Amino acid sequence: MSTPFLQEISMTQPATVLILGARGRFGLAATRAFAQAGWRVLAQLRPGASGPVMPGVVWLAAQPGDTARLAAAAHGAAVVVQGLSPVYTHRAWRRDLPGLTQAAINVARELGALLMLPASVYNFGESMPPLLREDTAQAASTFKGRMRIASEAQVRAATQDGRMKAVVIRGGDFFGSGTGSWLDEVMVKDIRRGKFTYPGPLNVPTAWAWLPDMARSFVAVAGQRHQLPAFETLHFAGYSLTGQDWVDALTDIAWERGWLPAGGKLRTQSLSWLMMRALGLVMPKIAALCEMRYQWFTPHTLVNTRMAALTGAEPHTPFPEALRAALAELGLLTSRKEVAAKGATVTAPVFERSAS
Repeated sequence: MSTPFLQEISMTQPATVLILGARGRFGLAATRAFAQAGWRVLAQLRPGASGPVMPGVVWLAAQPGDTARLAAAAHGAAVVVQGLSPVYTHRAWRRDLPGLTQAAINVARELGALLMLPASVYNFGESMPPLLREDTAQAASTFKGRMRIASEAQVRAATQDGRMKAVVIRGGDFFGSGTGSWLDEVMVKDIRRGKFTYPGPLNVPTAWAWLPDMARSFVAVAGQRHQLPAFETLHFAGYSLTGQDWVDALTDIAWERGWLPAGGKLRTQSLSWLMMRALGLVMPKIAALCEMRYQWFTPHTLVNTRMAALTGAEPHTPFPEALRAALAELGLLTSRKEVAAKGATVTAPVFERSAS
């Protein structure tokens, strides 16, 4: 039986949030942010996986599609955060994205909760204007963009009978909170040798989201959940950065760390998209990345008018500070041995449905 919308367990207990895909990059950032803000956090991961020990976090081992199990474990949760995402290939997105979206919808409806989803600028397509507002026309020009539009429409449709609310929060390119981004896989891969690789021109501003800040914005929006309509789209502005902004910030760090002599310059090179296309013939993930090449050549900045009206100024860590934190998390500012020593984890118990 579904609970009344946004019913709290108690006026004296902290609100509860269920994070789906809590071991993913955004899911882990959201888990940390909600826990640090005093929420009771139930963090879903797949059976057999483990998560880091964090105060206020209970790790739940369950399959994403096991609605009954998740809803029973998260009884009374006011918010569900969708941190599940497919592998970055067209085949995986076509096969998995609708089902992962539906899994999040199902548990949110069962709980009568607010469903929160991170999103990207893919929806706007190659013809996107320099300033992207919440009501900017969506004209996706890629497979992934069209899939994202369909996924958001799937969520919107699920809110129409009043059993749940949903909010989509759109950010720029993600960095921070682990590996698997342009930052670690391309841009700073050889930074300790004084080399920086950038996928586009150095003078084109593009949107970036440091995941810890974006996750804190999710917490702020969740705190205003009673003010939201049935379905809302918000923008997380994050940073508007050129390639030169990255060069400047990384140069300062390289001087500090001794990767460059004082006053030395980073060796900056452009990513070879010709080579990427060739690799894409045999590597589906690379082929999918090549489809999004236009983003590096098209100026775009996210405007957060609705977000600011709802929550006030968004969390905004100065870029050099966020960059240092991201590099530290990648182990670039400390030895590998020191990073490994900090990695205590706990294996989540498999949640069993209560006998009733």
